Amino acid sequence: MLTYITWNVNPEIFNILGFPLRWYGLLFASAFIFAYLILANLFKKEKIPIELLDKLTLYVGLGTIIGARLGHCLLYEPAFFLTHPLQILKIWEGGLASHGAAIGILFSIYLFCKKTGKKYLWVLDKLVIVIASAGFFIRMGNLMNSEIYGYPTNLPWAFIFVRENSLPSHPTQIYEGLSYLLLFFFLYKLYQKTKDKYESGFVFGAFLVLLFTIRFLLEFLKEPQVDSEKSMLLNLGQLYSIPFILVGIYFMVLRKKKQVV
Repeated sequence: MLTYITWNVNPEIFNILGFPLRWYGLLFASAFIFAYLILANLFKKEKIPIELLDKLTLYVGLGTIIGARLGHCLLYEPAFFLTHPLQILKIWEGGLASHGAAIGILFSIYLFCKKTGKKYLWVLDKLVIVIASAGFFIRMGNLMNSEIYGYPTNLPWAFIFVRENSLPSHPTQIYEGLSYLLLFFFLYKLYQKTKDKYESGFVFGAFLVLLFTIRFLLEFLKEPQVDSEKSMLLNLGQLYSIPFILVGIYFMVLRKKKQVV
């Protein structure tokens, strides 16, 4: 007889005077803290002033939150949010998109580089390492919210998300989170090996190819996020992933040819 994992975690840790502290928010904040510590270590090794990292953290933090929220609203449910624009501000009700976050981060780095004079790809190669780790924390937040799970399955490690669904389903949050954690370790090692060998941008290209390939493949196991995806051969998440993969391949080929002498 098959046994499944029953998942019925309260997404709120506690509530003080009507202000809830949620697991998702705590893990989201943890992603930034961990990223800062890793980047601080890299900056120290390369003798880069820590004040520059503080400024970068501010730019990227705002770009991530604003981009992720607008990405969900405008890419997945534009009809609703364009007719109810104030609902976009209710970020605590959920709804963040990684593709929107990616666009927000890219734009925030542009503003940072314009302000500081740093090269865009120099920043990207460092930042993508910790973005991969942030993906792990965020997917664990999705797990605590019992959201973004997969299709029903008979596998013994299937989760029954009591708050959302009575059917045993793929815990795709765990699949994706662990994939991102492995990606973080891989990119960290890749950066150490290639930073003095290839031009800036090679690690960024590898990040795009691997991250969005992971995302593309795991989408086959996920329930549709919006009703319009149910009749699509490839869902929106997969369609939005393809351009990022192609751009990543371009950067890997281009920057590998331009080896640092």
